[in-house]
Amino acid sequence: MVRRIDVAGAGGVRLAAWEFTDPPKSGGGLEEPEQRPGVLLLHGLMGRASHWAATARRLSACHRPVALDQRGHGRSEKPAVGPYDREAYVDDAIAAVEQLGLAPVALVGHAMGALTAWQLASRRPDLVSALVICDMRASALGAASQREWTEWFRSWPVPFATLADVRKWFGEDDPTLERPRPARGEYFAEVMAERADGWRPVFSRRQMLTARETWVHDAHWEELAQVSCPALVVRGLDAELGRAEAQEMVRVLPRGAYAEIPDAGHLLPWEHPDAWCAAIEPFLHAATMPG
Repeated sequence: MVRRIDVAGAGGVRLAAWEFTDPPKSGGGLEEPEQRPGVLLLHGLMGRASHWAATARRLSACHRPVALDQRGHGRSEKPAVGPYDREAYVDDAIAAVEQLGLAPVALVGHAMGALTAWQLASRRPDLVSALVICDMRASALGAASQREWTEWFRSWPVPFATLADVRKWFGEDDPTLERPRPARGEYFAEVMAERADGWRPVFSRRQMLTARETWVHDAHWEELAQVSCPALVVRGLDAELGRAEAQEMVRVLPRGAYAEIPDAGHLLPWEHPDAWCAAIEPFLHAATMPG
């Protein structure tokens, strides 16, 4: 089952949170979702809460998983003038944790969502029990990275005539791809909506660049070092976060651990969902379950 819960984010921005639960099973255990340890799932730039459905349903056996459509994404509000800075995203996540009664919460973040998660954990350790960082660098990416993204957005053949065209372009034809990645095509098909002229993204590419501009020029090592809860850094062998940097992040984290998934890229939770869950489930169980 899934139910939508509206959250008032920073500045009153309306956010859509999605709680994933399976019907209670008879015979022991924590029967009601509210009694289970909370997990907040934070998608990356251009993502949406529904991307976490499979992970959330796996976690719902022992946890209370909630996925948040962050501002500018999914079904949440997309204010024309923002703000889309780091403070707004972190404040939104804090609002979700507090209004939904999730604390102490385990934060699971992918890419930009992982940065939001560790910034929240460093600022409000009282709210956080554990942290999972999926493929997000702590080093500054720099101005060249932002220019590359600007050009990439311009290369999109929008509008797409069909969802099949979306899947093919992002999974096969995108010139930034080194090899076909069908899971990537499916991922982007989920963030498209049909308009009068064809299929277009549910987000504003201009707003995505604005959001990205606020963190690509900065390094985030200091905040990482302030995370006091258990933290797991997960990367794919072909992901954007390199092994050396990932292992340095684990070293900097006071209670860091490391997991690597072979033959996985940036979208590793969706390319290899079983391996992803096998990496995070034991960690979350050990960090959040009583006893």
